[in-house]
Amino acid sequence: MIFSEMYGAYYQTVAKILVAAVYGNLSEKEIRELSGAHAFSESVLTIVPALKQARWQLLGDDLKTPIRHVPTMPLTTIQKRWLKAISLDPRVSLFGAEFPGLDDVDPLFTPEDYVVFDRYEDGDDYSDEAYIRNFRIILCAIRDKTPLGIRILNRHGKSMFMKVLPDHLEYSEKDDKFRLISTGCRYAGTINLSRIISCNPCPGEQLRPERIETRNSCSLTLELIDRRNAMERLFLHFAHFEKRAERIAEDRYRVVLQYDQTDETEILIRVLSFGPFVKVIEPESFIELIRCRIQKQMELHPL
Repeated sequence: MIFSEMYGAYYQTVAKILVAAVYGNLSEKEIRELSGAHAFSESVLTIVPALKQARWQLLGDDLKTPIRHVPTMPLTTIQKRWLKAISLDPRVSLFGAEFPGLDDVDPLFTPEDYVVFDRYEDGDDYSDEAYIRNFRIILCAIRDKTPLGIRILNRHGKSMFMKVLPDHLEYSEKDDKFRLISTGCRYAGTINLSRIISCNPCPGEQLRPERIETRNSCSLTLELIDRRNAMERLFLHFAHFEKRAERIAEDRYRVVLQYDQTDETEILIRVLSFGPFVKVIEPESFIELIRCRIQKQMELHPL
């Protein structure tokens, strides 16, 4: 594991406590507050006794430290290589993230080292300056809850202007596209960022927010035979879906997937790709979709 969230939190928390100790204004109350704010809720039970009882030998009985300099947390070489690899993702530029000090670092991997399958090839152009500008304006408007004036190209290729209340951004891994979810306008809703020509904040505009329609969540129960790495492949295929699995036999598992109804066709195609190693248990409506799909295939390609 390159970054350990659990131990990283402890190290960062103790470092903040030591900073206060170096400056000579540390109290037990502050230790508890720093532990609660920067670690986990139960961390007070671990960090405070370990420091007070000198098990970690960082503080004395008077809560003073022999450490003279403020502690630093330098990145390891493997962490720098991982960050360099992440910086090569073209989507990173959308957020304005910077990774200084990595010029002479070799990336842990490059985009050429992996292949993404089952993805459309007409994804958004993340290097387009206008796209980057629009993305950052939208991101700021979402954070500040500021209305936006947006000019887009509709599905007929005509330009139209609207004022909306941005709510959040969505990313589709299948389409490789970002979408803006918004309210406040009859034409608002889901807007592909690639269709946005320009956008600007409208801080003085008064738009009435509307309730964002909740997704129609569906559940799919599968029975899987773990042969030819079927279990590993299934979890790879459905990595970004909520799911749970339980073992029901030596090589059989029951897997429950949660998905949005709009993704049903995509889910159907992925399930069929596993052939005889996956059986749909429920719902009956999904089983009927499989029957119809197979029937059409047989009509097009009779045996």
